[in-house]
Amino acid sequence: MRTPPRILIVDDNLTNVKVLQTRLAAEGYEIVTAADGEEGLAAARQHAPDLILLDVMMPKLDGFEVCRRLRADAAFPFTPIIMVTAMSDSKDVIAGLEAGGDEYLTKPIDHAALGARVRSMLRIKRLHDTVETLAAEVREWNASLERRVAEQISELERVGRLRRFFSPQLADLIVNGGADDPLKSHRSEITVVFLDLRGFTAFAEVAEPEEVMGVLREYHQVTGKLILEYEGTLEHFTGDGITILFNDPVPIPNPSERAVRMALAIRENVGRMAKDWVKRGYELSLGIGIAQGFATIGAIGFEGRWDYSAIGTVTNLAARLCGEAPGDQILISQRVYAGVEPLLEVGPHEVMTLKGFRRPVIAYRVHGLKAPIS
Repeated sequence: MRTPPRILIVDDNLTNVKVLQTRLAAEGYEIVTAADGEEGLAAARQHAPDLILLDVMMPKLDGFEVCRRLRADAAFPFTPIIMVTAMSDSKDVIAGLEAGGDEYLTKPIDHAALGARVRSMLRIKRLHDTVETLAAEVREWNASLERRVAEQISELERVGRLRRFFSPQLADLIVNGGADDPLKSHRSEITVVFLDLRGFTAFAEVAEPEEVMGVLREYHQVTGKLILEYEGTLEHFTGDGITILFNDPVPIPNPSERAVRMALAIRENVGRMAKDWVKRGYELSLGIGIAQGFATIGAIGFEGRWDYSAIGTVTNLAARLCGEAPGDQILISQRVYAGVEPLLEVGPHEVMTLKGFRRPVIAYRVHGLKAPIS
């Protein structure tokens, strides 16, 4: 409610209007007047008063009809209406209340009664406005809450989708704006690690499905933990084959070094598991290939089923090197070796003819990390 409150006086008797206007203006109210029912309707809609003093007997439209029309108008806000009627006519009072009036005054109007009723009705208007304001705030808060929930659900879905490929901390970084959307196609220099279990196909042909799933769970649990630890990006895995990317979607220092260190840790951990597998009659071991180069990276698939993939010679090279690596061996490309040479113990370089490569490829077998110089 505005300050000072605005009061509309509707009365065809000019003397009554002046008396009411003088008394109410003296108490600090803003006054608007209308000389008949039609003017009263127009003034009510134009000025949106906080209170209406409405005479019953007027030409054109009487006070009852004005009151009914205002109450029937959904666009007109709640405004208290005090009906002004003759003292002796109780029927006017009843009719006025039934038409939608909130209070009444009888003529001649008593100054004290006028002030009391006006203050009472304005107090009700103030309370009503407060409730309306709070209700509007609640509606806005609910709408805002719905938007925030929808945004959070969308964010959770996006995080969940990203966490299929990236470490949790990296997925959070992407969602919070710390990195560009990696699912958009982009080109980047990456290091690719390809893992494959030797003997898995033969094992899967003779083992029970429950045994195969048990081995895969153990294998994925160990490799998955180390992929996250070294901040690799899981491109995909198909059964025993796993592809990991380094340096995408966010550049990291020494991606080739991280890739090699992760590969060594995976070889060590899977090697321990392989000893237990042998006891159970499973002849399984791990081959690893690592290559470095440029690739085009992004989401591939269709709505409802997307995968994150790297397309380029570097991924093929890592896969081919993995295919050439015997069990418990790591083969790295010449480019990877050039970046990590001071760290590694390797065998002599090997010249390999790989499927899909027209020229021979130079590779190195990784024995382990060099012992620190004391």
